Amino acid sequence: MGKTKAAKRQKQDEAAQLGRGAQTPPPASPAAQAAAYSTPEVTPAPGAGPDPAHPRTEETALDFPRAWVEFPDPADADQVFRCDLTWLTSRWNCVFGQGCQGIRPGRATDGCCTLGAHFSDEDDERRVASHVARLTPETWQYHDVGMATGWVQEAADAEDDEEDDAEGEVTEYEGELEDEDDYGNGDGDGDADDGPERQTRRIDGACIFHNRPGFAGGQGCALHMLALREGKEPLETKPDVCWQLPIRRTFEWVERPDGEQVLVVSIGEYDRRGWGSGGHDLHWWCTSAPSAHGAGKPVYESYRPELTELMGESGYERLAELCAQRLATAAAAATPSGFPALPLLAPHPADPAPPN
Repeated sequence: MGKTKAAKRQKQDEAAQLGRGAQTPPPASPAAQAAAYSTPEVTPAPGAGPDPAHPRTEETALDFPRAWVEFPDPADADQVFRCDLTWLTSRWNCVFGQGCQGIRPGRATDGCCTLGAHFSDEDDERRVASHVARLTPETWQYHDVGMATGWVQEAADAEDDEEDDAEGEVTEYEGELEDEDDYGNGDGDGDADDGPERQTRRIDGACIFHNRPGFAGGQGCALHMLALREGKEPLETKPDVCWQLPIRRTFEWVERPDGEQVLVVSIGEYDRRGWGSGGHDLHWWCTSAPSAHGAGKPVYESYRPELTELMGESGYERLAELCAQRLATAAAAATPSGFPALPLLAPHPADPAPPN
């Protein structure tokens, strides 16, 4: 017999709690905050760069060889991690404000914030609300309108809305949330019959928390910059979907030949398909764009806080060991016998070519 959705959700909740104790860095200086929110250590591949008129022409194909690894969760004998080493050892990095073409034509400065953020559940919305309360007119461009008329809306019609202000119903946040059915069925399946989803309100064509260019408090996500000012990780203040992108975590109960079941937690790339059928219509998407693959650190290192939150500390440490082993094999100059090391198996096609 398969495990119930309630059991699935319990396992997901338990897994999500494993990484809650991650330490946060001390508060950074304003200059360091600005550098952290921009894109450090990014060197675009020679000759790479999107055509502003047709940026997706630089993107690589969605299907290519990938190297995956499976290992038991050190903290849970009933759970197995399945991780995409091709993605996690790639040199992708966010290029917001430094070459990002945006997901909608003519809105490059929005990055991937044009559609707003769908909340994963009511806990996600409550957590974000607790941080919104600390934003001010000096740090959030739409503070006054958000506090006066609300920063949450129903998402039923928002995806197809092209108006400046989304036509979806705006819900004023007053400390109380609607029934849990507003988030789908509560276990991540998001069945339409369970009621409309909720998301951050769209205003002037993008998420209400997205400070536009020229705002004195700084361009970009007000919640992201709040975290940096307070010496926190942005995953603490932003909606789940925002801090997880472009990491994709999925769950699947698998029955083994002996009849026992194990929860397989897959950690991989959030490519265009992760957005659903509409992902193929995005103006540009960075994970398959060579111009976004030039970071000094691989994804598993630059996204350590996020991966630790998704996998737990012991799960992340094991993943980091396996990623390091993969890269060390390809980085070795030569074996003791004098034969050259093997090339990296199944590299990400958007990564820069290795030196000769």
